[in-house]
Amino acid sequence: MSGPRQVLLQRLAPDVVVAQLGDDGDRGEVVRLREDELPAFVGGLEGTGAGSGPRWVWDDTTRWYPQVLAAGGRVRRCTDLRLVHRVLRRSPVVDQALLTGPDTAAWDEAQPLLLSGTALGGSAPAPEGLFELHPPAGLLDAAAELARQEAALAASPARGHLQLLAAAESAAALAAAEMTHAGLPWRADVHDRLLVTHLGPQPAAGEAPAALAAALARTRQALDAPSLNPDSPADLQRALRRAGLELPDTRSGTLSQVEHPAVAPLLEHRRLSRLHAANGWRWLREWVREGRYRPDHLPGGVVSGRWAAQGGGALSVPAVLRPAVVADDGWRLVVADVAQLEPRVLAAVSGDVDLARAAAGGDLYQGVVDSGAVATRSDAKLAVLGAMYGATAGSGGRMVEHLARRYPRAVEHLETAAAAGERGEVVRTWLGRGSPRPSGSWTQQAPDVPATDAELRERRSWGRFTRNFVVQGSAAEWASSWVALLREELWRLGGAGAGRVEQRPHLVLFLHDEVLVHTPAALADEVVGAVRTAAERAGRLLYGGFPITFPLDVHVCRSWADADDG
Repeated sequence: MSGPRQVLLQRLAPDVVVAQLGDDGDRGEVVRLREDELPAFVGGLEGTGAGSGPRWVWDDTTRWYPQVLAAGGRVRRCTDLRLVHRVLRRSPVVDQALLTGPDTAAWDEAQPLLLSGTALGGSAPAPEGLFELHPPAGLLDAAAELARQEAALAASPARGHLQLLAAAESAAALAAAEMTHAGLPWRADVHDRLLVTHLGPQPAAGEAPAALAAALARTRQALDAPSLNPDSPADLQRALRRAGLELPDTRSGTLSQVEHPAVAPLLEHRRLSRLHAANGWRWLREWVREGRYRPDHLPGGVVSGRWAAQGGGALSVPAVLRPAVVADDGWRLVVADVAQLEPRVLAAVSGDVDLARAAAGGDLYQGVVDSGAVATRSDAKLAVLGAMYGATAGSGGRMVEHLARRYPRAVEHLETAAAAGERGEVVRTWLGRGSPRPSGSWTQQAPDVPATDAELRERRSWGRFTRNFVVQGSAAEWASSWVALLREELWRLGGAGAGRVEQRPHLVLFLHDEVLVHTPAALADEVVGAVRTAAERAGRLLYGGFPITFPLDVHVCRSWADADDG
């Protein structure tokens, strides 16, 4: 006998959970549970039927799924009402009146429940106002919100696309929770050796590492500035000026163009200082436990729909520390990244078949050269990136003009989005995520009132944002779909028998267009196939028969650094 197709969970009190078991819209049976009974309840329903399990509906995956994972369970499908609410509230193809209710403001303000900063002893709190405490239990009415979301989706002219986006966001939330639960394999001993290699032995508290102190001493000597504070732009600028260097700023890119004995040690000091502050011995103590690094992964954490992360800088692991990311004995890492994701998505969402043809050979930039649009691969990259980011002057602007003549549909798609942004309008991604509304004074300006220079700059800046939003946001949709489909492929590879998520092939990191999978070595080749299959499926799911491909660079390795070397 099959189980319910949908189960809606709601907390009525700290230790009281109510589950509504429904089937095809019928809310059906109501079950009351204690909090500690939830994992067994979920496991029982996930094990019924033909292996598909119900769709779990809850206010926020971060408040329900971790305890299921901790008990060795797994959920196949869910609707994350918080994430879907955010998508629908910002979408220009949704009737906002259908989403309005007495607790709409609370849903607008709802934030994920973060484990980082406390679970592993981390001391850095979340930035103020970014991830605030969630509303008290019972404040958010999941049943009422579900009804509003279903009504809004049913009435939208982009219903199919929005439903796909809602499913991808919710599945991504499950994948993110599993990644936090399983953790990224991290060898503390390797990390320590790398720090010693680059910084010298671990210093006493309050002292600088030897290599950092040596770089500072060389910099001060070269500038004849014994009390120089290299972290103070004003102090550094004065020292450089005394040395005869008149520079517009003290950025590394500017300094690297200058020939002076102080430049090399100064840049070395910056590099080492960054490593020590962001990923030094303190980071290692706070974030790595029992061979794992477990930040919070946050789907849709950026307005474009890209993922964010909280806890130790998970999205910016420096290349120098990648040797510390090592698979367990008998396991391997499968590392895969997509070649030129955003330009490929631009071809698909604009319907530019010629640009898709340029991408067919694997290297889109070389394909642009072969089409005759520009002369060199570097010109092609400059042109494509310039078009997506709004280059109008210099060599970038000239290359964009060449690109527009060869690929008019792609460039027109970007120009249309930029023009809408400059008018203060909302633009949307392929699946219907809306851009934020601008709030500058220029948005209130009457059409017949001349704009000031400052207002024109703000207008153009927002146009560059919306130009990029339609591509970056659409690429994030493809990437989340890829992750969601890969998650299912990996579970299938683990076999039908029982087993915790972390005992089977599983995702451990996702970086916009790159995934890391931790897998038993015997399944590594099958995981490579699963990664490629999921990418192909994601392309078909979003763009149907449009002839765009998403080629992957895939490596099987013991250490993440080996993928960089491959």
